[in-house]
Amino acid sequence: MLKTIYPVIRSILSQGQSISLFLARLTLAYGFYQPAMEKWSNISAVAEWFSTMGIPLPTLNAYMAATTELLGVILLTLGLFTRLISIPLMVIMVVAIATVHISHGFSAGDNGFEIPLYYMLFLALFASLGAGKLSLDYLLFGDEQ
Repeated sequence: MLKTIYPVIRSILSQGQSISLFLARLTLAYGFYQPAMEKWSNISAVAEWFSTMGIPLPTLNAYMAATTELLGVILLTLGLFTRLISIPLMVIMVVAIATVHISHGFSAGDNGFEIPLYYMLFLALFASLGAGKLSLDYLLFGDEQ
């Protein structure tokens, strides 16, 4: 019985893939917006902070992180070059986990690595699945999966 029902259920649920990817992209873009704007509002303080954590070339890395996050907000919102922007955003999440969040444990309430990990997992889905049909990637390149 399940062998008969499963394909029908899968077909029905697959209809929600594009809207799910669209909403996930918008949610993640929103999540990157505030940190990107905070970095850009005082890039020298970010560079100093990066220096205290031992991040090499702190000024350059502050600009790269802020630019990547802001570009990520724009591209994720539009669903443009989604697979490509997901990779450097995942790198930022790995660095954030390793330098800031890991020492606080897992819980988001304790500034742990829970939220950056979720972001990284969403980005891995975008890198592998693409942006879905509700995106410029699909419109321009036919990139659905």
